[in-house]
Amino acid sequence: MIHLFKTKTGRLRIIALLEGISLLVLIFVAVPLKYGFHDPSLVKMMGPVHGSLFLLFLFSTLSVGVEQGWKFKETTWKVLLACMIPFGTFYIDRNILRRL
Repeated sequence: MIHLFKTKTGRLRIIALLEGISLLVLIFVAVPLKYGFHDPSLVKMMGPVHGSLFLLFLFSTLSVGVEQGWKFKETTWKVLLACMIPFGTFYIDRNILRRL
């Protein structure tokens, strides 16, 4: 895992993992707690964390895309779309980022 920190692509993979986990916690734990049990505390905590990771993922994706010479229509849009779909970042990591 340490070797992932050495490259921009490796850092993007780590950010993708964290962003994906934060989205899943927000959707499947925090939101049900908020609306099912009237406890918004986890949403208040996870919302900004997920938002920050989301932005970091977007900027990192664009940075890696430019560095790697990705064509937007072939790769970049898929990676950007992945962070908006539950489990999307895990799929992208396995099928695109790992190969880099």
